[in-house]
Amino acid sequence: MSVEFTPARRISVAADRLPGWVERFGSRHGTLTSTILPAEIFLHAADGAHARLINCWAPMESTIGLDEAVAHLVMPRRLAVLLVRKGASAVGIAVGDELVVHRTSRHYVQSRTKAGGWSQQRYARRRANQARSAYQQTSDDAVEVLLPELTGCEGLIVGGDKTAVNEVLADLRLARLARLPRPVPLIPAPDARLSVLAETIKQARAVQIDLDATAVGDERS
Repeated sequence: MSVEFTPARRISVAADRLPGWVERFGSRHGTLTSTILPAEIFLHAADGAHARLINCWAPMESTIGLDEAVAHLVMPRRLAVLLVRKGASAVGIAVGDELVVHRTSRHYVQSRTKAGGWSQQRYARRRANQARSAYQQTSDDAVEVLLPELTGCEGLIVGGDKTAVNEVLADLRLARLARLPRPVPLIPAPDARLSVLAETIKQARAVQIDLDATAVGDERS
């Protein structure tokens, strides 16, 4: 089954705000009907406005109602989180927006040098060794903090630098972690502090919504 829909804009709505957003959408545009698909909720309003809510979690049954479908999108799932940058890393387990366990680490990785010749090569080797050491420490953190808590986890949220994340997850000890579904694309976290770890979880749980032109006009008013 498909629904004809021409998106004009995408917005992101925090999980705890989604039920209120759906209610306000109906208040602004009139009586709502809905079409529930495994990976999408389509809202059809009386004035012709349409919205598509993206489901990045387990597929939904088409027989459930709108309230059940919205509840499915914002359910407080148990998730593993891994943020990696060369200079810092953070790992944690979250239930909903709340961190159950977490650890952050800082790593020294020398900045790039403008020197040429042998000096540049020496600095490059030293920097590569420091990066490997940083990734090893992050893998150790993940083994100690995440692996004992993986039971019941529905997905892995990753953020930071893609290459660094891949280096860490290549550690064979983390095979169980690496096999978890990744419901959202890598989040480009600017750092790996505890506050960033908490914010990354909220970003991952936010619901992406496509609006058609009629709905966009109302959002801007």
